[in-house]
Amino acid sequence: MSRILVVDDEEAICDAVAYSLRSEGLDVETRTDGAAALEALGDAPFDLVVLDVMLADISGVEVCRRMRAASDVPILMLTARDAEADLVLGFEAGADDYVTKPFSMRELVSRVRAILRRRERDRWAPEVELVAGDVVVDLLRHEASVAGRPVSLTPIEFRLLALLASDDRAFSRRELLESAWETTFVPDERACDVHIANLRRKIEDDAANPRRLLTVRSVGYRLTRS
Repeated sequence: MSRILVVDDEEAICDAVAYSLRSEGLDVETRTDGAAALEALGDAPFDLVVLDVMLADISGVEVCRRMRAASDVPILMLTARDAEADLVLGFEAGADDYVTKPFSMRELVSRVRAILRRRERDRWAPEVELVAGDVVVDLLRHEASVAGRPVSLTPIEFRLLALLASDDRAFSRRELLESAWETTFVPDERACDVHIANLRRKIEDDAANPRRLLTVRSVGYRLTRS
């Protein structure tokens, strides 16, 4: 049974989310502040964290950053804001996905199920290496390197890079998001641009003038093979 940690300082939301996830047969623990959430993650492993971005003691973004430094557990952010700056902060901190309040429980459960499916699939990925130019993606070890240099990627960045490396063609923003999230409930397509910008900072020599991860006008993005 998958274990979920729900963190929200609004007890009504925390209880409602926990109830919906337990109804899906998931094992759920709840916390109402960031410090308690970090302690819980240190005590026992979880398969997913549902984390509110606005907490009373520590910001959800900072909690996400600390969790990501200690664990590769997937993190789904709950936010009442959808400004691009908030997406950048959350994704740079290591969040995998987000849902904007107010949200339907059906959408939330769908996102949670999609993340859990991806996590299970990643655990049993076949031994295969994807190569695009000097970019190498090792699906078994869940590692990536550029010109022989290891790069540290968040789980969602890794999946996007793996998809881009899987075929010598351009992928649309929606195609990238739907494949990476494995659900039709994808975030705003701006989220793709945020992840691409983060990837470029990690795999390009000069992110402002990319030569590996290219924009294809009116289509999306592609990874070069040369």
